[in-house]
Order: sequence, then structure tokens, then C-alpha cells
Amino acid sequence: MSKYKRRWGDRKDGRWVKDVPGLQSVMAHLMPNRTDCEVYLNDTIDATELVKYLEKKNAGLDYKVTLFHCTVTMLARMIRERPLMNRFIQGRRMYERNEISLSFVCKRRFADHAEEALMVLVPKDTDTINEVSRKIVGDVKETRKSEHSTGGVDALLDSFAKIPRPILMLLIRIIRWLDFWGLNPDFITQGDPNYTTVLCSNLGSIKCPAVYHHLNNYGTNSIMVTIGTLHKEEVVMPDGHKEIRDVVDIGATLDERIADGFYFARSLKLIKHICANPELLERPLSENSGFQYE
Repeated sequence: MSKYKRRWGDRKDGRWVKDVPGLQSVMAHLMPNRTDCEVYLNDTIDATELVKYLEKKNAGLDYKVTLFHCTVTMLARMIRERPLMNRFIQGRRMYERNEISLSFVCKRRFADHAEEALMVLVPKDTDTINEVSRKIVGDVKETRKSEHSTGGVDALLDSFAKIPRPILMLLIRIIRWLDFWGLNPDFITQGDPNYTTVLCSNLGSIKCPAVYHHLNNYGTNSIMVTIGTLHKEEVVMPDGHKEIRDVVDIGATLDERIADGFYFARSLKLIKHICANPELLERPLSENSGFQYE
């Protein structure tokens, strides 16, 4: 990502975008809550070529590159090429993030009462699927070494949970006020998925379909993505014949104030293009995919 010199009005995590259309600027005041401005997209993506790519790639690796790793890389590449997707509204102003960040929840064990850990990935412009996959695998392994919180935002939340309710209510009011003005200290925001570009939920790992998931008014997260289970489905091909293909359902909840529906739709088309041409995942994120929008 480009490095900007911080100006008056910028936040620590993003620069103030002043040249926004009047409609978007006014919407931030008419509908100040992110949950009032949700747009939900749901689609089924043909993952046949991606499955073939993974089978070939995993043949020579000592760890497994998964569909989820590919999805995270695709999202990072899409956001790198579609910069409006990396914007957020807070304090009734539009901001563009200083970096791309993706977060997800990791279950420490696949059991009903097992704890969850919050994880954040900040890919570099030089990263490919290889670097992204290694980072996710390494972070998850490290997290699962313990069944309990080992620090970071998880430990902070555990500490907050022990505070008496009246004091916690007051503390949360102060935090939300600081959040409005972009003044929350780093120890609160670092590692918090509410302050990332995209919050991902890999529901396919627990054999669930992609579902709607709300956004939060707290923080700066403008995109929530859920990934369903990979499955077989009959698909009508471009030439009209039917074929059984590998498909995956994907759902995305977005803040409609950061861009319009046309921009969102084109961003989804780019995801589909990368999925149909998985060799693009081997290229650095800074390298344009060359997709021709129609």
C-alpha cells in the first residue's frame, strides 16, 4: 500500500477522504450507524479450477494450502485492485485505510465449549498465496498450542469481562467516544477484527453454508465475508450444456456508504475471475490481474 504523510483530520489507521460525492457524505450523517447501511450479497462461485489447482499444489508441500487460504488471498488481491473496498466511515467521515488487513476467528478445538481466538493478517504487496498460507498455518498452529487465551485482544477481552457491570458500562461508553474520534489507544485496536478491512468466517470448515452476518457499529470494519462448504452442483455452462462442477457459496455484508452497488458487483466479478484463473494467486498482490471489466 502507498504510504501517505499524515495530515490534519487523518486517523492513525486511515487518511480522511474529502473528495467524496455529496450523497455519500450526507449518508454518513443521515445514517451514522453501520448496521443501518448493510448490503448483503450472496452468490455461488465455480471453484472447479481452484480445486484442480489445490490438488496439484498440495502434492509437493509439507503443509496443506486450503480453499480458505485461497479465499483470503483472493480478497486481499481484490481489495488491492479495488481501493474503495478498503474504505470505512467513522465519526461521520470517510477514511481510506493505510493498509489491507483481514481477520478471522480460529477455534482452538472443534468442540462446543472450546475457546475462540481472534487472528489478524496484514499481507504485504509482495505476498503470494505461498506467504499468506504459511502465515495462516503458522498462526493457527501457534494459537492451538493452548486451549486458553495467550495474550493480545483475547486477553484484553478476558480482563474486561471481570470488571463490575456499572464500571464496564462506563468504560465502554468512553471507548466508543474515543472510537468516534479515532483516539482509541493501540492496545485496544491492535488485533481487533472490528478494525480490519475484511472479517472472514470460514463456515465451510464446520460444514455450514455461507450465512448472513451483520456488521458492527463499533470499529471500522466495512466488509464481512462468510465462506460455505465446497460441494458438487449441476451448472449450466456458457455453451448451454450442463456439467457437475465444484462450487462454493459465499456471502458478503458490506457498508453501502463506502461505494455503490456497481462497484461492489465488479469487485465480485474480479473474485470469480481469480477463482477461474488460480494461477493469479502465485503473483504478488501488487501485480495487477489484468481482468477486463465488461
